[in-house]
Amino acid sequence: MKLTSKKRAYLRKAAHDMSPLVRVGKDGFSENIVKSILDAIEKRELIKVKILQNSEVDKKELAAELAEKSGCEVVGITGRIITLYKENKDHPVVSEDLRRI
Repeated sequence: MKLTSKKRAYLRKAAHDMSPLVRVGKDGFSENIVKSILDAIEKRELIKVKILQNSEVDKKELAAELAEKSGCEVVGITGRIITLYKENKDHPVVSEDLRRI
């Protein structure tokens, strides 16, 4: 599903109070991070990834790579936090509300 600006705004609002579930450290991007994202996003559909202070990665490049490898869409980047979304057709959590928008 391609996100429209209204859907993206709704997802940013829904993610506002969430805590980051995945952290990217000094080692940067790895397959373990993708696995962690896929495990977390399967249950929640919407997650946050935090880039720690000791990480030297570019946040925009990391967001694009995470989205490509995990099949998620980047909702937004705020500071050092990347918000990702992936629809779960079997157990919708957030996507039920998105269909109404």
